[in-house]
Amino acid sequence: MPELPEVETVRRGLEKLILGKKISSIEVHYPKMIKTDLEEFQKELPGQVIQSMGRRGKYLLFYLSDKVLISHLRMEGKYFYYPDQVPERKHAHVLIHFEDGGTLVYEDVRKFGTLELLAPELLDSYFISKKLGPEPTEKDFDLLTFEKALKKSKKPIKTHLLDQTLVVGLGNIYVDEVLWRAKVYPAKSSQTITKKEARAIHEQTISVLEQAVDKGGSTIRSYTNAFGENGTMQELHQVYDKAGLACSRCGTIIEKIQLGGRGTHFCPRCQRRS
Repeated sequence: MPELPEVETVRRGLEKLILGKKISSIEVHYPKMIKTDLEEFQKELPGQVIQSMGRRGKYLLFYLSDKVLISHLRMEGKYFYYPDQVPERKHAHVLIHFEDGGTLVYEDVRKFGTLELLAPELLDSYFISKKLGPEPTEKDFDLLTFEKALKKSKKPIKTHLLDQTLVVGLGNIYVDEVLWRAKVYPAKSSQTITKKEARAIHEQTISVLEQAVDKGGSTIRSYTNAFGENGTMQELHQVYDKAGLACSRCGTIIEKIQLGGRGTHFCPRCQRRS
């Protein structure tokens, strides 16, 4: 957490709150989060105007006057906007102050999140270096390319979907949901996935992530959007965190295993180990 739906929900919220605002100053309370030169980061940001908000996979993009601020929320990162006085917050690590008196605060309990400042012309090469796959849309996520990539890997399908090279945006929660809907066993080798299974995974990846965006993401532990509101996609989860409960499709008890160090939920009947 957060995965693509949560990051997209945060992006949409910030778009309503901070566009057109001019940065006056920056406070960095945890320098390790800043992955570009700290002195340059603090020098370059003041005076920049937030022109638009973007997203690539799980990365949040702030398009500024002549820079791009890249934010990766990792496990617990979140943004809060305060129009005037900022309350004391234990986990507030980066504060972006605006000329109109408002402040955007980045909070992160685990301190895993990162911030980087780039020239716009370096953005494409930055994401190429990350080996990110396509966005999970009908336009970008090509089925034939997906099928060919599966045949080249012996990785378990869940692990492969999590590594962001096949398609971006899936994390532990939504991979479990996609594979349950597609009726594919999570530990099945990628290269043994059939054309029918690949097509189902492809379709359900697009469907699940679209639905999750529509529902404002999933609030499992601490995720909230830019307005401090919870998502509601967790109410539609069919398998994630349902171990010991009956499968809504066949009535078999949902099981949980460890796969690649990640808790993995599946229905042993709907998702057979064949």
